[in-house]
Amino acid sequence: MAMLSKINASLFLFFCMVVLAPNSEAISCGQVQSNLIPCVNYLRNGGAIPLNCCIGIRTLNTAARTTADRQTVCRCAVSIARAIPGINNSNLSGLPGKCRVNLPYKISTSIDCN
Repeated sequence: MAMLSKINASLFLFFCMVVLAPNSEAISCGQVQSNLIPCVNYLRNGGAIPLNCCIGIRTLNTAARTTADRQTVCRCAVSIARAIPGINNSNLSGLPGKCRVNLPYKISTSIDCN
């Protein structure tokens, strides 16, 4: 009887771990936007890059684990960049490197995110 009780307790614990485990949710454009908002002034005018901008870039880079996530981040970032009036494309393409994020491609408003 004690053995059956231990098995039931183990099964219950396993069930709780599965049910309560955090989901890996897809990245949304809202998340991309909120992480990139601190970068807007730099993208327009240059100058010093705000710390929150680089934190946002690093956060997105870390969160984008899958190909689908990376494509979502890319598409949303391009859409946001295209909507910013007066954006400086040189500032845009150099931003990841200045925030010490290595990407295998240059960011631009005309990049193919596929």
